[in-house]
Amino acid sequence: MHDREKRQFSGSILVERRADSAPLIRGHAAVFGKLSENLGGFREIIAPGAFDDVLKDDVRALYNHENSLILGRTSAGTTRIGVDGDGLTYEIDPPDTSYARDLLVSLERGDVRESSFGFRVARGGDIWDEDEDGVLIRTITKVSRLYDVSPVTFPAYPDTDVAKRGAETYRSRHDNARAARRREQQIREAELRRMKFNGAAGTE
Repeated sequence: MHDREKRQFSGSILVERRADSAPLIRGHAAVFGKLSENLGGFREIIAPGAFDDVLKDDVRALYNHENSLILGRTSAGTTRIGVDGDGLTYEIDPPDTSYARDLLVSLERGDVRESSFGFRVARGGDIWDEDEDGVLIRTITKVSRLYDVSPVTFPAYPDTDVAKRGAETYRSRHDNARAARRREQQIREAELRRMKFNGAAGTE
């Protein structure tokens, strides 16, 4: 879908062994209030409450966002998502498949330690602003769909087409407003110069 986005979060993913030795994968797919790296002209923050409307979505757990490498699904009870004080959490009961076993080895070795999530922002669910250095900051306040959570090996460059359009719209409006203020300033300065000139001419 054209409005589907992915984001990556570098953080710990834990593999726990339960009493029956069955593995459990736990991690955070997103964190609140943390400024992202540059995503191609802007940076991003996820606000607390952004995921409140999607916690009952039918979310897949995938490896590297690959549909064929499914690790679990919330509707099947093999994946659970939630939120805590830090962000969006997930738990996965991985299947006994070759790719899942390989992933568990890589997780336990620390070779795989990033998470990613696929999502769609709600209409009006993001706010654009600039920091003191002129860097665009996008704050995501409401997600309307959560597609998947994924442990990832190499986080792909984020799919930011939707966000970039928002950035371009903000920049365009901001630049137009700045240009309008500049024109108004120039008109005021021209009027002041004219008044000064007329005043000087009247004293001759």
